[in-house]
Amino acid sequence: MASPPDTSKTTKLERYNSYIRRVNSTKLMAASSKLLFRATLLIALVLIFFFTLNYPPLSSSDNPPHVHTHQNFLSSAFYGSGASWEKQVRHSSTPRRPNGFSVLVTGAGGFVGTHCSLALKKRGDGVLGLDNFNDYYDPSLKRARQALLSKHEIFIVEGDLNDGPLLTKLFDIVPFTHILHLAAQAGVRYAMQNPQSYIRSNIAGFVNLLEIAKAADPQPAIVWASSSSVYGLNTENPFSELHRTDQPASLYAATKKAGEEIAHTYNHIYGLSLTGLRFFTVYGPWGRPDMAYFFFTKDILQGKPINIYQTQDDKEVARDFTYIDDVVKGCVGALDTAEKSTGSGGKKRGPAQLRIYNLGNTSPVPVGRLVGILEGLLNVKAKKHIIKMPRNGDVPYTHANVSLAYRDFGYKPTTDLATGLRKFVKWYVTYYGIQTRVKKETFKSSDRLGESD
Repeated sequence: MASPPDTSKTTKLERYNSYIRRVNSTKLMAASSKLLFRATLLIALVLIFFFTLNYPPLSSSDNPPHVHTHQNFLSSAFYGSGASWEKQVRHSSTPRRPNGFSVLVTGAGGFVGTHCSLALKKRGDGVLGLDNFNDYYDPSLKRARQALLSKHEIFIVEGDLNDGPLLTKLFDIVPFTHILHLAAQAGVRYAMQNPQSYIRSNIAGFVNLLEIAKAADPQPAIVWASSSSVYGLNTENPFSELHRTDQPASLYAATKKAGEEIAHTYNHIYGLSLTGLRFFTVYGPWGRPDMAYFFFTKDILQGKPINIYQTQDDKEVARDFTYIDDVVKGCVGALDTAEKSTGSGGKKRGPAQLRIYNLGNTSPVPVGRLVGILEGLLNVKAKKHIIKMPRNGDVPYTHANVSLAYRDFGYKPTTDLATGLRKFVKWYVTYYGIQTRVKKETFKSSDRLGESD
């Protein structure tokens, strides 16, 4: 009888193989766990990094307020990609008239930017807007302007002047012939609360735009907004472009003066054609809520008191109030007479145009007279407080000499304050839905609401 087979060796081998499989499985699980842990840690660090960039720590109550721009680290990546986005950019910036301009309008969601964009588009130029829609004043008003522009097929790219990759992509897509640079941190008094916002926008943002423009091929001609504030403590009247501007009375004025010197530098070194426009107290429909005529209207209708400033020697404060339609004509005239830049590849090839102009109304009006006109239009008596002008950067008097702009591109303001305020009040009560409080006979049927003539 045969003996049974010896299975001990087979059993031992199976046990050994089972042991090896368990060891390898344990090692694999351990390695996978380590890899998963490291990947999770890396993702967490990346998220923390981006969160820190996009949501900086809240400032303490002792720090000045921050103007939020709704931009983040990845803004250019999200906005600057996609066939649909690029199609909107190209369509908006393509001119519809022979030899029409292709204009990048910075600050297109702002007061002057909106009106200029409409005027350029109306005559057949291509217009692409750029705006960061910050909350210096009510962003809903800026969004309403954006909606108005959209009806006229004007696209606004939501982005910041300091976003270099976004600007570079826009210039890669569109060969702009002109830039109308109106984006800025505005306001004289706010500079005492948030000075850094003025440096970030009016200086750093301007330099970044010029850096992109100098490298463009072809280089665009640039028209940009300076300010009458650069005249500062100047006492000669009316203000002429030949008068001294080295005594700014506010940080806002200082940044605008710095912009003029920066413009000179980029013109001299890189051949950029640059035209600066010194605006004098622009007002009208779709205006800025931080301007006196605007918040006076609001406070008078709400029965709130308003402060009317006098100088330290009891003289009335006066401004050269300039209606928006007149300013728009000046901006368009400056664009039409702007010569081509002479640089190529960031190098100057010859002398380039460098200009500076006043755009004002040439008729200073006391602020008390402004209030009187508003009282008549609103049919409400204002509660006036006459107080001394604080030392906050405001100047007591402005008066523009515009003979240079008239000589070079026919600038001639035609709207007096009473006419301009009537058009503003009509827009204001309609926009805010309070028309019933104002006498209907105040307005003529010919008054326009939304666009520049």
